[in-house]
Amino acid sequence: MESAEIRRRWLRFFEERGHTVVPSASLIADDPTLLLVNAGMVPFKPYFLGEVKPPAPRATSVQKCVRTPDIEEVGKTTRHGTFFQMCGNFSFGDYFKEGAIKYAWELLTSSQADGGYGLDPERLWITVYLDDDEAERIWREVVGVPAERIQRLGKKENYWSMGVPGPCGPCSEINYDRGPEFGVEGGPAVNDERYVEIWNLVFMQYERGAGTGKEDFEILGELPSKNIDTGLGLERLAMILQNVPNMYETDTLRVVIDKATELSGVRYGASADSDVSLRVVADHIRTATMLIGDGVTPGNEGRGYVLRRIMRRAIRNMRLLGATDLVVGELIDVVIKTMGQQYPELLEDRRRIETVALAEEAAFVKTLKAGTNILDTAVTDTKAAGGTILAGDKAFLLHDTWGFPIDLTLEMAAEQGLSVDEDGFRRLMKEQRERAKADAQSKKSGHADLSAYREVADKSGSTEFTGYSATEGESTVVGLLVNGVPAPAAHEGDEVEVVLDRTPFYAEGGGQLADTGRIKLDSGAVVEVRDVQQPVPGVTVHKGVVQVGEVVLGSAAHAAIDVTRRRAIARAHSATHLTHQALRDALGPTAAQAGSENSPGRFRFDFGSPTAVPGSVLTDVEQKINDVLARELDVHAEVMSMEDAKKQGAIAEFGEKYGDRVRVVTIGDFSKELCGGTHVHNTAQLGLVKLLGESSIGSGVRRVEALVGVDAYRFLAREHTVVSQLTELVKGRPEELPEKISGVLAKLKDAEKEIERFRAEKVLQAAAGLAEGAKDVRGVALVTGQVPDGTSADDLRKLVLDVRGRIQGDRAAVVALFTATNGRPVTVIATNEAARERGIKAGDLVRTAAKTLGGGGGGKPDVAQGGGQNAAAVPEAIEAVERLVAEAA
Repeated sequence: MESAEIRRRWLRFFEERGHTVVPSASLIADDPTLLLVNAGMVPFKPYFLGEVKPPAPRATSVQKCVRTPDIEEVGKTTRHGTFFQMCGNFSFGDYFKEGAIKYAWELLTSSQADGGYGLDPERLWITVYLDDDEAERIWREVVGVPAERIQRLGKKENYWSMGVPGPCGPCSEINYDRGPEFGVEGGPAVNDERYVEIWNLVFMQYERGAGTGKEDFEILGELPSKNIDTGLGLERLAMILQNVPNMYETDTLRVVIDKATELSGVRYGASADSDVSLRVVADHIRTATMLIGDGVTPGNEGRGYVLRRIMRRAIRNMRLLGATDLVVGELIDVVIKTMGQQYPELLEDRRRIETVALAEEAAFVKTLKAGTNILDTAVTDTKAAGGTILAGDKAFLLHDTWGFPIDLTLEMAAEQGLSVDEDGFRRLMKEQRERAKADAQSKKSGHADLSAYREVADKSGSTEFTGYSATEGESTVVGLLVNGVPAPAAHEGDEVEVVLDRTPFYAEGGGQLADTGRIKLDSGAVVEVRDVQQPVPGVTVHKGVVQVGEVVLGSAAHAAIDVTRRRAIARAHSATHLTHQALRDALGPTAAQAGSENSPGRFRFDFGSPTAVPGSVLTDVEQKINDVLARELDVHAEVMSMEDAKKQGAIAEFGEKYGDRVRVVTIGDFSKELCGGTHVHNTAQLGLVKLLGESSIGSGVRRVEALVGVDAYRFLAREHTVVSQLTELVKGRPEELPEKISGVLAKLKDAEKEIERFRAEKVLQAAAGLAEGAKDVRGVALVTGQVPDGTSADDLRKLVLDVRGRIQGDRAAVVALFTATNGRPVTVIATNEAARERGIKAGDLVRTAAKTLGGGGGGKPDVAQGGGQNAAAVPEAIEAVERLVAEAA
């Protein structure tokens, strides 16, 4: 049975039994504690924590997941992988243990003809938590599993929690006996390689307290509403149904191995080492494809680093297998064809995915050689010094400058018999990231425990946003924190976080900056609002300072935003949508949004592109945007189902999480995007959009920065003033400026060349006099002196060689001349063959002179050059050269 069919059967089975089918969420986690979705229940976490009310009592999904803690084990074992699909069914206060157990058994053991997976019941073993008598009884009495195939395990194996205070409960796992060829008998308690876990049923029935680890926490009591969270590993079930020994030989991975074999010429099964590399390539290329598909781009931080690390491990392993050409494109193509059966968006987005992947491969191939040379040098130096540990700063340099993931450095160092000072590397990385992380967390949630915000949500519900249609309005203070701590009141000068039951203030999100403004209480107290955030879903927090009076919890209030700022931001946000569409029209769908920031009067827009955007294309994009403004297109927003939005062709931003109902912003017949931000009512309100330019912000990602409205006008007015001044200076019309300025620059360049020629001639004219004035130092003709300041090093060199050539006969000759350029002394020294036969070398003389000048230098025995910092020491340097010549002669 193909993986796609396993997925279809799962969703169909539970949908027929009253479960709402929830599409897989993006791998980009909507959770500040996670970089990527690493478990099937992650998208449902707010429901289990009570932060958000579930949309239905039953749900099912097949969730894309990525885990990388054991990335070094990928390929070495047959069970570790970075990408996997978790099939889950969930109950929020509906059915509990008996319902979950019966559903699992029915789906696994029903015949394939009846829509099940057709597993042999005799090969299924069950584990339950030590004291979960209820689950054991259901398995034995209701389902009919023999007692000898039910085993009890401890908290470490069969108890679940999120690792923090909150819901928890015992687990029951279903394991499949793969047969004696996979090890000794005795059940999963004895051999988890033979008895492989395929489905974990979590019974959330208790609340846990604080603690560390998987076992060290207290059970506080039962939950008022009991929930079910189950997870079946699709790849593990595919391994069983397809009768292959490991997940790498299932249908979605074996095709990638086969392509890697074709590209490298190395047969799978030829050796243990090459098999590891082939499995690494298959796993990592699939993971990279799925990450890029969900909008992750390679970078040196966060999710981007995870992707870069995975891609570069795959590319290097292909090189280890002997592949010398670019290979990522063909490998990605195989993954898209295979996984596209389950995720059609991969097929639709093929071009963008391949563009990002190919750009990363090209960039890494360029740096791999240079980085490898640096690593080899560091390894050689370490070994030469008798060391066995590569310094942490060397590993950091490779990461920071050459994009080498630390695990790649570890692998390459280990291949040469060295370990790496990982602690030193981590310390440097921590120093680099610490401040940015602290700032980001402080901005998002202040210094408050998130539980304080959840408590407000539990008591007062979600904040109603009125800002789409209103800029001010009446409300009530339902939450108040002072310096991050819940408080009943706040006084003048206090830094506060105020939660209102309804607000016109827009909380920062979707690339749009927050509103600012004021909250006035009936008592006369005033809070100046400086920032607005949503630290937990549905709770809008107004951060600011009490300017006057006392703010009391429960008070009536009047909230008013800064209208001028809001309008300027709205213009920027609408301009961002127009820019996005215009870039897609010019560059194709690969120019997908990768981030944005909409601030008053200006915006920046990040998009995918493997190369710089030509200036002519940027000019066309800008003109198209302003043409749309002149058409006076209406801008309107509409809430609809996600399915309807897709049918209408609305563009969604990668990495954003959307619910079943979405807000679609449409700009005439030009643009249609999913967006929760504020916008103008008509494009004419933008006035003008001026693109300032574009630049690279990472591999395959470009950034456009622009001005809007009055800010754009002011910029152009300044530009016009500059143009007017230039036209007056060159006595020409504006359109003649490029030609006239080019002419002036050409004449200036010609004049500089002529001046340089005269200067060189003047310098060389001194050659004859210098040669005639040579001093005899113990039989050596020595010419020393200082030529006029400003003489270039090239001219000084020509003069020295000319003087040396003018000394007649077989006399040994040394010429040492000095000058100063911008206050820095320079010397050139030359010797003839007769002098060198007497042991006098130009390089030795320059090193002595340059040291006296406070610098350094060197060169060949016949001519050498040096310099320093102290021009006043030139006479002393000349004396040092004369002494050295006398000693050598």
